Amino acid sequence: MKSEVFKIAAVQAAPVFMDREATVEKACALIAEAAHGGARLAVLPEALIPGYPDWVWNLPAGKIAMNQGLYGRLLEQSVTIPSRTTDRLCATAKEAGIFVVVGINERNSATSGGSLFNTLLYIDDGGNILGHHQKLVPTLAERTIWAYGDPSTLQVYDTSLGILGGLTCWENYMPLARYTLYTQGISLYVAPTYDESTTWQASMRHIAREGRTYVIGCCMSCKKEDVLTEMPELAPYYEEVGEWVNSGNSLIVDPDGTVIAGPLYREEGILYAEVSGKKLRDTKWNLDVAGHYARPDVFSLWVQRSPNPIIRWNERHNAEDEDTAPPEDDGQEVTRGTR
Repeated sequence: MKSEVFKIAAVQAAPVFMDREATVEKACALIAEAAHGGARLAVLPEALIPGYPDWVWNLPAGKIAMNQGLYGRLLEQSVTIPSRTTDRLCATAKEAGIFVVVGINERNSATSGGSLFNTLLYIDDGGNILGHHQKLVPTLAERTIWAYGDPSTLQVYDTSLGILGGLTCWENYMPLARYTLYTQGISLYVAPTYDESTTWQASMRHIAREGRTYVIGCCMSCKKEDVLTEMPELAPYYEEVGEWVNSGNSLIVDPDGTVIAGPLYREEGILYAEVSGKKLRDTKWNLDVAGHYARPDVFSLWVQRSPNPIIRWNERHNAEDEDTAPPEDDGQEVTRGTR
């Protein structure tokens, strides 16, 4: 742990649905507010920019024309990495001197530009993109919107605050994905989500205690009117939905599994908590699942970390060989779609 004691923040907020620019404007203001509150790290909700596609849980998949129209709008408002949108977020992080993790809908700009990923974008306090993580498995109806994430994005970042990383929503229920982070020494575990349930809160406590890490479980808090104001065509499908589409319930948990901030219920706001390097070290005494409590002689885990692009282009020096059999590997392979 490089910084011994510092403050972190979970930012519970609603997007301006399907409006990338307005949501980024709001996100930047919240990042600056978190920094003004003394936080060195601010975590914002899953798919905040330009919004979580909540309609997948209410609009039947058979409503093809409407689903296509909504998907097209989301695709148009999605985020490319890098882009002017990420530049704006990076500039805010740099000006505020704060690390930022924010959920975005990411366009697959390296290939067709027609698919989306549920992505966590990591930015350091100098305004640099550390990297991004694409949710490996979208949950149930989410698969009508998001593609499966690239395995090479399952990683952590060694920062001045400690080792930072995380998973998105129910991806946190993948034990081997969690364990992959534990083995890399994660100390700041971010878990942006759309799950507001009490069982999710219990999971956050379990992960913190299991991994002996600080967990920042960050959710958006939004009302039905927030969705329908921007997408009134969905009103007939939200008749049975109450006032609140999502109650939030963001929280921060320490390595003992104790909730030290939140849950924040049915309101937008920022939760703050203090991180202690001593707490991280001390709690490893009786449990270190990637150390003295591991049995590599009994269990092994193999993780695919190479990018998995849709297409690979081979450039060859000798044009005369083009009519012959496929060449041997000449070390000139160029991959498109690799991040």
